[in-house]
Amino acid sequence: MKKTTLLLLFPAFLFAQEKSTNANTKPLGQYDTNKFSQMYDVLATPNMFRTASGAPGPAYYQQQADYKIDIELDDKNSKIYGAETITYHNNSPDKLDYLWIQLDQNQAAKNSQSPLAENEKLEQVLSPNKFTNEYLKQGVDRGFKLEYVKDVKGNPMNYTVNQTMMRIDLPTPMQPGEKITFSIKWWYNLNNYQQDGFRSGFEFFEKDGNKLYIIAQFYPRMAVYNDVEGWQNQQFWGTGEFALPFGNFDVNITVPADHVMEATGELLNPADVFSAAQMKRYEQAKKSFDNPVIIVTQAEAEAAEKGFSTQKKTWKFSAKNVRDFGIATSRKFIFDAMAVKLGGKVVMATSVYPKEANPLWGETSTRTVAHTLKSYSSHTFDYPYPKAVSVSAEDQGMEYPMICWNFGRPDANGITSPQVKNGMIGVIVHEVGHNFFPMIVNSDERQWSWMDEGLNSFMEYMAEQELGTNFPSRRGPAKNIVPYMSGDQKMLEPIMSNSESIIQFGNNAYGKPATALNILRETVMGRELFDHAFKTYANRWKFKHPTPEDFFRTMEDASAFDLDWFWRGWFYSTDFVDISITEVKQYYVTDQATTELKNSKVRKGRFGEEKGPFVYLVNASHPELKETDKKALKIEEFKLLSDYVNEKLTAEEKSNLNSPKYFYEVEFNKPGGLIMPILVELTYEDGTTENFKYPAQIWRKNNDTARKVYATAKAIKKIQIDPKLETADIDITNNSWPKIEEKSKFD
Repeated sequence: MKKTTLLLLFPAFLFAQEKSTNANTKPLGQYDTNKFSQMYDVLATPNMFRTASGAPGPAYYQQQADYKIDIELDDKNSKIYGAETITYHNNSPDKLDYLWIQLDQNQAAKNSQSPLAENEKLEQVLSPNKFTNEYLKQGVDRGFKLEYVKDVKGNPMNYTVNQTMMRIDLPTPMQPGEKITFSIKWWYNLNNYQQDGFRSGFEFFEKDGNKLYIIAQFYPRMAVYNDVEGWQNQQFWGTGEFALPFGNFDVNITVPADHVMEATGELLNPADVFSAAQMKRYEQAKKSFDNPVIIVTQAEAEAAEKGFSTQKKTWKFSAKNVRDFGIATSRKFIFDAMAVKLGGKVVMATSVYPKEANPLWGETSTRTVAHTLKSYSSHTFDYPYPKAVSVSAEDQGMEYPMICWNFGRPDANGITSPQVKNGMIGVIVHEVGHNFFPMIVNSDERQWSWMDEGLNSFMEYMAEQELGTNFPSRRGPAKNIVPYMSGDQKMLEPIMSNSESIIQFGNNAYGKPATALNILRETVMGRELFDHAFKTYANRWKFKHPTPEDFFRTMEDASAFDLDWFWRGWFYSTDFVDISITEVKQYYVTDQATTELKNSKVRKGRFGEEKGPFVYLVNASHPELKETDKKALKIEEFKLLSDYVNEKLTAEEKSNLNSPKYFYEVEFNKPGGLIMPILVELTYEDGTTENFKYPAQIWRKNNDTARKVYATAKAIKKIQIDPKLETADIDITNNSWPKIEEKSKFD
């Protein structure tokens, strides 16, 4: 048997740090062997509707609801009147005995259950306006007033209203493949959303007596029926937003003749509602790709806001394959637009805003819309709709297909602080981005807020960073979520929680999933694999209804990355990241064995043992290690090594040898329950650095500790975990060797 020279490592403690403790650490109980187990226990079973790959199955279906709507705005009394004809297509394999309709405005009705379900605390300091609205005024009933529900022949249909849901009982079951047409007439009182709080209504301008209307959830809307839960008829309590089927809309909107409007869909009669000069600018905007064209000028808007016309005008819009419809109208509106080229088509980016929003909005809004469409399209699919609209509505941030309302205006002198400008840009990116999630990739917001808010916040972060302005993004960077994840466990829920059950909604539904996806892209998977998988998900499920399982499975299916440990930790638990350095040991090479190593057995191959002689690596603090042996390795000084290299290695092998001189063993500990890769930066005595990334699987056989050995040409001066704060580690005081001593508050 050939003799082989071996190096044996013997520990010497350079550093031993107590395992980190945290007041918020949840007891892990017995040794947890399930961090890397597959998620068969929590994911829905694949079937013919939704496959194990995360793609729609051969039996996948979705319903369709088409609307023809006529509405009229009573500007003087702030009321809206409407009549709609719905054609509902049953594409499911099921017979339907009844239909469910959403009456979201009933959440603001006098008999609404929503206020009764909220805890209250007496505020001791209130403005006169708030005190009056809270305790003195009688609230106006803002729920739907239904005048009729009729079938296609004009006969009354039986229906039952249960809070924000209405069930229409069918005289005979609706068979698979059939469609049904029926009509509903209604009206309701619009609200001052700044006083009452709501996603839509009007903003009142005291100086000129005008109102700016943002109108949504204004019509009875079909609920979703699907393979996952049948009818999605959860009540609208106010937080969990909307689940809606796709369909085609033809909407006629009658308003005062001096109003300017934008809405979901293509404007069918621009020549009827714009002046000749405005029409000319309207056509110019379709060819302007660099700068917005002002279609309705500030001077024209200022003239209109003084008139209060008693005449009427009807705007006609048509929208294909959308899930909802939104409207913004006011005589105060300035209107600008520009063209955006996406793939082989041209899309219009537009904004409408009052003079109070200038100069900020004229300079910034439409350009931000255009940038958002380009950024999101590059990461998903080319934006398929003909336009995207940004509406200036103070104290708002809300989205609908092709249109959204956004806050942020200058002060009375037209001055805009950086905070206001960045906030306005951020909300425009976010709300315009919602066109992709959930308006096109149509998830169930009522149940899973993170599937639209979280994914969209992640996309928003990428779009903001692609502005190239060092934009101060709120959500996305790992370090920004640390205060939430390190907080009181009683105030935390898993991301996979129903929308109405979340205490810290912004952190849970927006911030944490955005951070998780950013970490997944930048640290766990890498951009190339992540981007391909994410784009695959978006394209598989555009104009369809995905579930969380469809997202999780697609991300794995398209990347060959086993991510069950990631989904389980980040989405199904409230665990946090905390990785520490507990021990650092340095070793020196010697040919003198310590007592405990003299009889060491060293395996050679699968069945044999090496007989020696051996070269030993001994702990620097070992009492048997001679001071003369505590020196950097030089092969020529160790006969066993030099003989082996010279006798056994070829010239080519010798030329490829490394030249390590220093040897270290580092133990990492994981006080936090959340599995993450270990990111390590070594700083050498000469100031140079070297970085290592160990995949999360390093923890797969030991949930508590992991060890790595470093054989280096230079002495290590410092070891740092997660030097760029990429993993949301909640305690960075245990991330360094030598340990960084914290200064006292006095210091």
